[in-house]
Amino acid sequence: LAFGCGVPAYPPAVSRVVGGENARPYSWPWQASLQYQSNGKWYHTCGGTLIATNWVMTAAHCISSSRKYRVFLGKYNLAAVEEGSIALPPEKIIVNENWDPQNVANGYDIALIKLTEHVTLSDHIMLACLPPAQSVLSSNTACYVTGWGRLQTNGALPDDLQQGLLLVVGYSTCSKPSWWGSVVKTTMICAGGDGVTSSCNGDSGGPLNCQGADGRWEVHGIVSFGSALGCNYYHKPSVFTRVSAYNSWIQQVR
Repeated sequence: LAFGCGVPAYPPAVSRVVGGENARPYSWPWQASLQYQSNGKWYHTCGGTLIATNWVMTAAHCISSSRKYRVFLGKYNLAAVEEGSIALPPEKIIVNENWDPQNVANGYDIALIKLTEHVTLSDHIMLACLPPAQSVLSSNTACYVTGWGRLQTNGALPDDLQQGLLLVVGYSTCSKPSWWGSVVKTTMICAGGDGVTSSCNGDSGGPLNCQGADGRWEVHGIVSFGSALGCNYYHKPSVFTRVSAYNSWIQQVR
């Protein structure tokens, strides 16, 4: 069975629901859960994206050198035992060399996790497509942020994978002083900021999924940061690492 990238066996329910909603089970089959171990238990800490059978892309700010990690694939409900899901330890984790944890606004919030073995693709585990190098989404492109993050400021963490529709905000708007100003760089994508939907805490590292003209889903963004004022703050869109700015880095690391 040949599996391309970006074409789920169970297509996402792309509704126009404002605010987050439960995703259709296994409709974002490249979504990974990055988990760390503490006192013998595993805890979800960040999202990730399967971009090759043994590589997962996430945010640099998700990685701490002192923690022991695993990557869970084929998951929908984090609390349930799910057939066809698999947890793999990292063989190595490569954080972009320009990443500075003291300065998120500098960018370079991207890391790659090499898995100890190649995962077998299935209708629950598939690869995301990467966008063409340097491609920039036009304003108001509809994309979906996915993850197991909070839906509201200080809300409960959901067990089921969530999706939220976000519209892209162009750099010229997002970099206005009344928006993010100089904090946002051209190597980032802004999306949301309508005061309603946003990515929240636990979504970090996860994908911003945008459908290409050919119907394939491309992961254009990695959840990087939001506003300290809260999740759905007006004129403070979620900010994503722009994946298309790092195609060559991804190629070089792999």
